[in-house]
Amino acid sequence: MSKQNQTLREFIDSLPEEERIVLTLYYIKRYSIAEISAKIGAPERAISTVLTSGRMRMSSALNFPQGS
Repeated sequence: MSKQNQTLREFIDSLPEEERIVLTLYYIKRYSIAEISAKIGAPERAISTVLTSGRMRMSSALNFPQGS
C-alpha cells in the first residue's frame, strides 16, 4: 500500500460513520454512486453530497489537490 493510500485509509477511518461508509465504498471498494445508493438505501443525491463534503475535507486535511 502506498503512503498516500495508507494516509487516505487512516483519514477515512477517522470520519463519522455515514461519511466513512460512503467514502470507503466509493474510493476503496470502487462502487458507483448508484451502487452505493442501492446498497445503503439513500438517494443518489445524498450520496453525491456526502462525497462532495468528503472530498473537500480530504483536500483540506491531507493537502491533496482537488479532484483526487
